[in-house]
Order: sequence, then structure tokens, then C-alpha cells
Amino acid sequence: MKTNPIKFGTDGWRGIIARDFTFDNVRICAQAVADYLKDSGLAGRGLIIGYDTRFASEDFAAEVAEVAAGNGIKAYLCPKATPTPVISYGTMVNKAGGAIIITASHNSAAWNGLKYKTNDGAGAPDEVTAEIEKNISAIIASGKIEQLPLAEALAKGLVKSLDLAPVYKEQIAGLVDLDGLRRAKLKVVVDSMYGAGSGYLESLLGGGTIEIVEINGERNPLFPGIQPEPIAANLKKLTSAVKEYGGDVGVATDGDADRLGIMDENGVFLTTQHVFALLCLYLLEIRGERGPIVKTITSTSMLYRLGEIFDVPVRETSVGFKYVAPIMMAENAIIGGEESGGFGFRGHVPERDGILSILYFLDLMGKDR
Repeated sequence: MKTNPIKFGTDGWRGIIARDFTFDNVRICAQAVADYLKDSGLAGRGLIIGYDTRFASEDFAAEVAEVAAGNGIKAYLCPKATPTPVISYGTMVNKAGGAIIITASHNSAAWNGLKYKTNDGAGAPDEVTAEIEKNISAIIASGKIEQLPLAEALAKGLVKSLDLAPVYKEQIAGLVDLDGLRRAKLKVVVDSMYGAGSGYLESLLGGGTIEIVEINGERNPLFPGIQPEPIAANLKKLTSAVKEYGGDVGVATDGDADRLGIMDENGVFLTTQHVFALLCLYLLEIRGERGPIVKTITSTSMLYRLGEIFDVPVRETSVGFKYVAPIMMAENAIIGGEESGGFGFRGHVPERDGILSILYFLDLMGKDR
């Protein structure tokens, strides 16, 4: 009996393109998710399918849609590369059964991956991925995969195109004073790292006095010269651009835009621990919010001091946002975050959102002026 080579980590399954991450293996994963949706009674709510800017991501996503359709599950396929937080919110607001996202997030160009989001838009907990992995093993043993050609699935209405950007931007407008931010006298240099977050800040903030300068905004699956992870070692071009353009701040999103990186006006990188503390301060002091803060065990102890100052509890959990999200939802936390630069917020989706994190950070800067 063949062993299961597909294992889900803290945030989905990833593999080297053509060696591990193949069309055959993606179809197996898609069938496993379809079986999970049918077994859990969620199949009737449909499956949202999105993808990032990596090599052939849209083709892998189309294969997922064909498998969903072959199982009688309506698939809502994003028509373009879409950030993970946009898909997570779209899953929740559309009351879909779940979502599959083709992305390897911050990994280098040789990799691609597959994330599964539950019906609330959150990362799949261990018990869900265990069921999916069990299904994968059964499918490898049986070889049974149901699939309907995309053209036929489209004609039958089993696959539909769904652009999630409009509902996401409407949501963001309800969370952030975008008009106020557009009037801010800030020059923001954005490094989209050739990823799915390209163009989002400009589309949300353009047309005012705030100036947005974007670098690495085009699609290039090779990610030339960088790995799309927003850490100091990968942001040398952003450091130079902040100095060249006289930026007040440099911001970056990773390959699927669920994480962020920040640097100051001198091109000096702010650690994610400092960013976490500043975002908490913003929510507590500027916005006057109250409620628990959720951190992973490796996140900054500065949060405990903020908890004392503002009289709010701080909850600690294991590394991985899939452990953060359940506590956020159960306790109505104002923020949940991890050391890798991923933060989620109350009133939004229980998942990381690099775009909203940047907007909140810029609002903090604007209010401080």
C-alpha cells in the first residue's frame, strides 16, 4: 500500500513544484477536501477557490475546481490572483463550506502549496486536517477521483467566477477611516514582493494626499532576487526605495499578503515583536478597544505590560495561527498575533491579514502627527 506523502503543517501543505506539488497530488487533495465537505454536511454551501501569483497557480486552482464540480460541489473560482485574507473574508461572508487556496505563502519560487480554510475563514484546526489526511490516504489507495472538465462544469453552473475584492474592500472601509488616511501627509513605499497583495493599498488609499509608491508590484513567479517573506534580509530593495523616494515608512506583504513587514523612514526594519506591540497600543489607546490579546509563546512579553496598563487579559498559545484563531473567536479578542508578522483583528476574520495590519499601522502613524 502506498504511503501518504502529503502532510499538512501549521498552515497547509507545501511542496516543490513538479517534484511534490504536482497536478496529480493537487487533485488528490481536492478530492480529500470534497469528501470532507460531503461527510461534514458542508458540501451544499460550495467551495471557494483562490490562488496567488506563483507559477501555474491558476492552473492548479482550475484542477481543484474540476474536482469539486465532479463531486457535485459548486466551486466559486477567483478570476485573478487574490490575497489569502481576501479569500478568508470572502469564505465567511459568502457562507461557503470552506476554501482552498493555491499558495506557498512566503516560500521561495520553487515551491507551491495548498491551504484549506474552514467555513469561518480560519485555518483548518488539527482535527480537520487529520480528517483530510485520512481521506488522502484512502484516495491514494483507491485511486478514485471524480473530475468534470472545466468547460463542462462552467456550462452546468457548477463552477462560477467570483471576484472577492469588492466585498473585502467594503469590509475594510467599515474598519478603517480610509477617507482620513487618504488625507494623511504620508509617503508610503510598498513592497508587494511580486505577490497577490499587489495594488491593494493603492486601490484603497489612492486619490488623496497620501502618496503610495509601489515596488515589485508586477507578477513574476521567479521572485527575482528575493524570497517573498517580509523580513529584513529580503527587503533590501525596500530599504533603498524608502531612502530614494523619501518615504515616511516602508511596508511589505508576503506572497499571499497575510503577513507584513514594516521599516522606518531610514529604512531600518522594525521587528515583528515591536509591530505587534504597536498594533496593540493602537487598538487600546487610539481606538479605545478593550478585550483580550492573544499571543503565541514566542511573541513579545511587551504585551503583558500593555495588558497591565490597560487592564486587559493576555492569552498565550502554541505557535501557529490555527491555535490563535479559536481563542480569538471564543473570547472576542481585539487582536491575535504571532512572531512571524501575522495579525488578526476583532470584527474581521479570524485569520491573519497583512493588508489590514498595514492600514491600522498607517492610521497609527497618521493619528500621531
